[in-house]
Amino acid sequence: MPTHGGRTLAYVYDSGRRGLDELGMAAYALASPANGLDPTAFPSLLRMENDVVAAAAGLLGGTTATVGSVTSGGTESCLLAVLAAREGRRDVAAPAVVLPATAHAAFRKAAHLFGVRAVEVPVDPVTFRADPAAMAAAIDEHTVLVVASAPSYAHGVVDPVGEIAAAAAARGVRMHVDACIGGWVLPYLRRLGAAVPPFDFSVPGVTSISVDLHKYAYCPKGVSVLLHADPALRGGHYFASADWPGYTMLNTTIQSTKSGGPLAAAWAVLRHVGDDGYLRLARDTRAATAALREGIGRIAGLRVLGDPDATLLAFTGEPAGPATGEPDFDLFTVADEMRARGWYVQPQFAHRSSPVNLHLTVTAANRGGEDAFLTDLAAAVRAARAAGPVAVAPELVAAIGALDPDTLTAEQFEGLLAGAGLAGDGALPERMAPVNALLAAAPARLRERVLLEFLGLLYRPGS
Repeated sequence: MPTHGGRTLAYVYDSGRRGLDELGMAAYALASPANGLDPTAFPSLLRMENDVVAAAAGLLGGTTATVGSVTSGGTESCLLAVLAAREGRRDVAAPAVVLPATAHAAFRKAAHLFGVRAVEVPVDPVTFRADPAAMAAAIDEHTVLVVASAPSYAHGVVDPVGEIAAAAAARGVRMHVDACIGGWVLPYLRRLGAAVPPFDFSVPGVTSISVDLHKYAYCPKGVSVLLHADPALRGGHYFASADWPGYTMLNTTIQSTKSGGPLAAAWAVLRHVGDDGYLRLARDTRAATAALREGIGRIAGLRVLGDPDATLLAFTGEPAGPATGEPDFDLFTVADEMRARGWYVQPQFAHRSSPVNLHLTVTAANRGGEDAFLTDLAAAVRAARAAGPVAVAPELVAAIGALDPDTLTAEQFEGLLAGAGLAGDGALPERMAPVNALLAAAPARLRERVLLEFLGLLYRPGS
């Protein structure tokens, strides 16, 4: 899919500014041979990292005590926040992290990797925001970290950070705000008059924040910043090893050797765009988001989920009537129809109170293209109505129900592919609606297992 022009509304972030990518990549190329492993060998990288961290801290309510680390992306930042919290409480034998159900999957990955129990707390079924009382009730003597989102990826809403942070502080527990996708745009949206809930270091009890610069700072991938309220909080994700015959290895992040390219690109882009430039980009993004949200609401059969605070929209189908309680068209087919018209929208499967929906990551490049998108979306919905529902054969549903994700074999997986009409060679069909309907019929753990098997088909030499 195209990475520029605002037609791919997931995975990529396009400022729409001419020359910005070229500037970032030129800086990237200049610094790519330098190695961030040793800041004493490459002091220019140290200077740039301190500058980038200071810029992030200044935007997010940091103080003179605020410190941070530049990482490879949001997932690494979230991993390190969990690791630092675990290492900071070595007295807790069975550490746990309290998460709203809408928290990014990176925190579940961190729990899996670092032996921390993930305690998932249901969110409000209508607003999709974390429930402060339920979060507070989940904190116990095993809790080493509490997490909130600003905003959550799936629905674009900011959790009630103030109340959650107060509950964590009352129990002496660290509180992390995952602002990976919103941290660089929410402060500017607030300056433009948006009612952005408090979420940064100005909130008492917030001890760390993650913010990705390759999202709404429009820097080349992959650059994120993990900020800590004071130096003592970050020591747990530092690593040192002198007990071997080589050099003493010192790491501030999970990576050891790391190219200076992404850091230099971010440093150059931040300085070039500047505060006024980011305010203009936020203004364009805000206008595009508002126009798309209002336009989606005018299309019969569609509604936006929750009350988004930022630049992310998720919309679903309205029930056609009380008889079925279901839309009279298939959202997965809408996604296919949009792709046929040159747009990528991201399908999201149903999870608890969140129904099947389509997700949009809106950027500054979408400003001016709202009418074209909405015209095509209305046409895609009409085409999906005409096409009718996507039916999964009952025998295939029964076969899925009989599979055990813990014992799924390659032979069973191949049989599932054959039943779905897929060749089993890693090639995807042009229309994904039947595949998504099949995946939607599978429980979450089975869906994970099936898709991991599919990844195995994709990543094979010569395929």
